Amino acid sequence: MKKTIIIILLLSPLCSWAQEKLDAFLDGLHQDAHEGNFETYFARYSSKAVFLGTDKKERWTIEEFKAYAKPAFSDGHGWTYAVVQRNWEGAGNTRWFDEILLNEKLGHCRGTGVVQLINGEWKIAHYALTMLIPNAIAADVGYMTKEVEKL
Repeated sequence: MKKTIIIILLLSPLCSWAQEKLDAFLDGLHQDAHEGNFETYFARYSSKAVFLGTDKKERWTIEEFKAYAKPAFSDGHGWTYAVVQRNWEGAGNTRWFDEILLNEKLGHCRGTGVVQLINGEWKIAHYALTMLIPNAIAADVGYMTKEVEKL
């Protein structure tokens, strides 16, 4: 029992260090987007990554997402999402997260994703961005969405 407690106490700082490294990785993603750093932003994704945007038609392979994002990054200003809160789950070489983000135009959003340790580097395998709709206006937003989809 004492050995188990000692091992847990010794590994606890490593878990904290690993989470700090993962947080820095995602913080870097958002900073790269803010600064329009196209190459470093997309270097954080795996070669088979999928990105889901806020529109129902926005399901992109990483190459499709690059083509979509290139114009936004070309002037040195990709997009800005400030991290409000982030949660991590999982262990080993695969982790998943959810984060609440704040965007000037869209308000609060949620990013969710999966990262994998590939050849010693964390890479995003899947990222989904959704808008957070307060329940008080959800029915109105649903109605507007259905009206737009009729067009």
